[in-house]
Amino acid sequence: MNRFISICLLSLLAGAVNINVNAQAQSGMTLDSLLKQVREGRLRENKQNAQREQEFKRDQSRQNQMLEDAKKDRVALEAQSARMEAQFDENELAIAEQSDLLTKRLGSLKELFGVLQQAAGDARGQFDNSLTNIQFPDRGDFLTALAEKMGSTTKLATMEEIERLWYELQREMIESGKIAKFRTNVVESGGNEVEIEVIRVGLFNLVANGKYLRYDPNTGKVSELLRQPQDRFVETAQNLTTSGSGLVTFGLDPTRGQLLGLLVEEPTWVERATTQGGTVGWIIIYLGGFALLIVIFRIIQMAILSAAVAGQRRNIQQPSKGNPLGRVLQVYYDNKNIDVESLELKMGEAVLKELPRINRFNALLKVIAVVSPLLGLLGTVTGMIITFQAITLFGTGDPKLMAGGISQALVTTFLGLTVAIPTVFMHALISGRSKRIVELIEEQATGLVAEVSEKSHRSA
Repeated sequence: MNRFISICLLSLLAGAVNINVNAQAQSGMTLDSLLKQVREGRLRENKQNAQREQEFKRDQSRQNQMLEDAKKDRVALEAQSARMEAQFDENELAIAEQSDLLTKRLGSLKELFGVLQQAAGDARGQFDNSLTNIQFPDRGDFLTALAEKMGSTTKLATMEEIERLWYELQREMIESGKIAKFRTNVVESGGNEVEIEVIRVGLFNLVANGKYLRYDPNTGKVSELLRQPQDRFVETAQNLTTSGSGLVTFGLDPTRGQLLGLLVEEPTWVERATTQGGTVGWIIIYLGGFALLIVIFRIIQMAILSAAVAGQRRNIQQPSKGNPLGRVLQVYYDNKNIDVESLELKMGEAVLKELPRINRFNALLKVIAVVSPLLGLLGTVTGMIITFQAITLFGTGDPKLMAGGISQALVTTFLGLTVAIPTVFMHALISGRSKRIVELIEEQATGLVAEVSEKSHRSA
């Protein structure tokens, strides 16, 4: 191989010499020097090749040693793996034997521990939602730890833990039939948290300062209801707060707050009228308020007119222009010397002038009494349209979707009748009093005309 390389190099050098003869001649290079350079280059290459061969042999021996070491390690690891597999099989057999032995020795205790686990878990869920959790907040951690312990196959319950579980269950049963007083933090309706004395009625209700309270199991806080139920229930809470002993009537919620929550969420008539009546409901409410103002004004006016007319009736000789009867009498005294026919006409004219003042706003009351039920009917039709639109879009699966339209229909009808019925009665009352005043004035005017007519016949 080295000989072949040398021949190739010589051929290349010879070609280079033949090609560049002129250049070599110019540089002064001779053939002897060229041959010397070739010989030296050959010696260097042989030396490098020998060095490379030695390095390759050393690397090959080292790699062979590494391969032998790897094979020895593999054999050792395979032997260790076999020993570990055998030990694993032996351990599994030992564990199975010990498990069978543990099961035999536990016997009925295993069922007992299962019952303890279930009882502890159920008790934790029940106690977390119980009102007694406010007084005894530390039992939850114990029950959780006991349930986890009983779920393990390597731990056993102690007698103290079993006795405490029994004690907690027994205490819950006893407290469910007691009325207890204790101090705790309560969030007031304004948002302030204060420590006050509360009364717990069994597992059903919490009361403080004559108000019903609410317990939130998620946060563990006690707070006042945003709105108390009806007064008759609040009075019983106040009686329970102020009573020291004896029997007390109390509004108890056996559903542990569900019925109380429904009572609190139930809207009042004012809320129904203002929120569920819609635009038509507000119009009816405004008409009712306007009718009420007219009624109050007319009642006061009729009372003043009746008193003034009654006083003028007792003093006919001195007419006053401050009342209708006095103004009519003034016309009589101003024209009592004319003929009877003219006096009668003037008196009739004076009475007719007083009628608009006496019957003021009576027609408006009558219009409101007629329009209010018609507006209620309009609200009913509008509410039914909303209901049928909801049915068309969403079907009849969810009654809450139809409740808005039905509520508007019923509330507007109720508002219309509520405004119309008393307005009709007030209109009849005020019209009757106005009519009595007019009849009294006409009676006095007719009497005076008759008196003048009688005098004229006597003189004739």
